Amino acid sequence: MTRIGLAALTLCVSTLALASESAPYPSRAITIVVPTAPSGGNDLIARTLAQKLSPLLGQSVIVENRAGANGAIGTETVARAAPDGYTLLLGYIATHAMNPALQTLRYDPVKDFTPISLLGYSPTVMVANPKADIKDVGDLVAQLKASPDKYAYATAGNGTAPHFAGELFQLNAGVKMLGVPYKGSAPAMTDTVGGQTQLMFPSLFTAAPYIKGGQLKALAIAGPERAPSMPDIPTLKEAGVDGVEVQQWYAIFAPANTPAPVVEKLNAAFNAVLKDPDVVRRMKEHGADVALSTSAELGDLVKSELARWKDVVTKTNIAIN
Repeated sequence: MTRIGLAALTLCVSTLALASESAPYPSRAITIVVPTAPSGGNDLIARTLAQKLSPLLGQSVIVENRAGANGAIGTETVARAAPDGYTLLLGYIATHAMNPALQTLRYDPVKDFTPISLLGYSPTVMVANPKADIKDVGDLVAQLKASPDKYAYATAGNGTAPHFAGELFQLNAGVKMLGVPYKGSAPAMTDTVGGQTQLMFPSLFTAAPYIKGGQLKALAIAGPERAPSMPDIPTLKEAGVDGVEVQQWYAIFAPANTPAPVVEKLNAAFNAVLKDPDVVRRMKEHGADVALSTSAELGDLVKSELARWKDVVTKTNIAIN
């Protein structure tokens, strides 16, 4: 190729690159990374929102599951992605508060992300396999005090809400159970339904279909009050075990240094979708409540939750199973 031809080609490529950079956002598909296995609560939330976001933003919104290391693999992937608004993370209490409070990770939940929008909350529920000989929480506590490690409880992995709830339950009830970590809520739920493990502390959002279908027995809500969507389930405090309050939350994050105009557009889009009656209904059917926020409000939530769970780890000596 002649020097003139090479120069022309270089100019053409540069021009196309500049045109791409100056195109209104978004000008191509957006990917939401879910750092957990398919079919879990996080996955369902992401796919529900993606379906509504696509027509609103005028571009495809793709959901990509990158499970592993209790959410750390997918979360780190987004932390290292280009800060252009085309790679987002459906983060949650484990990725941005509990897991970082429990162990050193290869990402910083505050410094490596730009908060976009809070999505919603869901209480944690204590469930048991119906075939297990467990009448209620009081009966479970009595059995475990008589026979420590009689039952095994599944977690979505170390540093996740089901793990923390299980550890707090044992600490405050004065009992011992065998914790079994899985690579996400979906496989943990599968084994609890199948009877390989007898207990679990998933979000109500994840567990609701199994409770309604009779595949799991709800024992108690690990929160300050009963869930409006399932008011017959008592709280653990009502059942005699205080100090186990694990409210799960979900949010959207982008890599650090994402431009402010992109953050503003995404925040407005997610807040609009969260007002959609169909989205609100689907979330409530699964025991979750939508929650709107600004980017700054989500940032403040992450900082306060991280500090809270670091304090819990220090005071209770919660450890990796």
